[in-house]
Amino acid sequence: MNTVAPDKITRAMLHKTVLNKTAANKTVAHKKEFALFCLTAGGMALARRLQSHLAMDCFTSPERVESGFMAFEGSFANTVRKLFTQYRALIMIGATGIAIRVIAPLLKDKMTDPAVVVVDEKGQFAISLLSGHLGGANKLAQQIADILDGQAVITTATDVNQVAALDLLSRQIDGEMADFRASVKTVNQMLVNGKRVGIWWHPDLSDEKDRYDTRGFIPVDALEDRPELDALVCVSYERTDLALAIPTFKLIPRRLVAGIGCRRGVDAERLAKLLDRHLAENNFEPLALKAIGSVELKKAEPALIQLTEERQIPFQIFSVKQLARCEQAFPASEFVRKTLGIGCVSQPVAWLMSQGHLVGSTLREQGVTITLGVWHPC
Repeated sequence: MNTVAPDKITRAMLHKTVLNKTAANKTVAHKKEFALFCLTAGGMALARRLQSHLAMDCFTSPERVESGFMAFEGSFANTVRKLFTQYRALIMIGATGIAIRVIAPLLKDKMTDPAVVVVDEKGQFAISLLSGHLGGANKLAQQIADILDGQAVITTATDVNQVAALDLLSRQIDGEMADFRASVKTVNQMLVNGKRVGIWWHPDLSDEKDRYDTRGFIPVDALEDRPELDALVCVSYERTDLALAIPTFKLIPRRLVAGIGCRRGVDAERLAKLLDRHLAENNFEPLALKAIGSVELKKAEPALIQLTEERQIPFQIFSVKQLARCEQAFPASEFVRKTLGIGCVSQPVAWLMSQGHLVGSTLREQGVTITLGVWHPC
């Protein structure tokens, strides 16, 4: 891996530049955090205890509304129905049976349903009811139990058996899989049933592997010298030959960023094909792409917008001033300078997005420039 480290920009300046990017640079909207629902005086008392620890919107019956609470819209069930997809997690103080009856018609998919945690009025139990792993209900239930000095009730098999879960690991590392649902089900069942599931990390990710929960997995240092296994999970953003004699699952961390410059009106299909070809030429998995970026003049470029929307990744925009701080380290085009006020786009954009870790050469073709970088979590 070739890393470009321009000597005319300091790490401190880079860090400041990256921090100055706001959520407005992204195309993905975020849900609100927590919504709490309570029906009784006891539930409201418990809600007030939680309010001092968790940032949340609290809803209750109209006759009980006071400072810090909002009234139900028509009824408890109607309010839950309206807010179900607007919050990352719902906290319901009351009986589990009532919560189940209210949310049952709203359930769609474990990949998208919000976390639901039910708490009894005395705060003795915080029950992870829905979306324990991907939604974060298990973690939230434990957090609430700690606040109330109660007991978290978690029933997911991997947690009960004290082994890691592939879906949670994928979320922790911001990973993607080609057949996520089936792979998670198979691997988690194998772990719960005591099967020997190995995990191999690409050498470029070796500094990360100790950060994540991999209980139950058997560490594999080398693919060609692995212990006896029933299955193997390979964590890599590179295209790796996995023609092994055991079931193998590829978990792809989203670590790649692409700085892109292009002429106005570039064809969207052409841009996508050039990007995919450039990723392939550098032996990278397409699913490893974390974000693309460009200069502010291109923030409304249809091809770039379509690319990020189709791949469901953020589109990060940089000002000319930001790019000018490091453009002198890269080859310049007088045509680009005359048009934009700076001599290049894709390289300084990728350099800022990856914090200086560029890889490969820059693609320059058909009015498009693409530079790749690898982002490393701090």
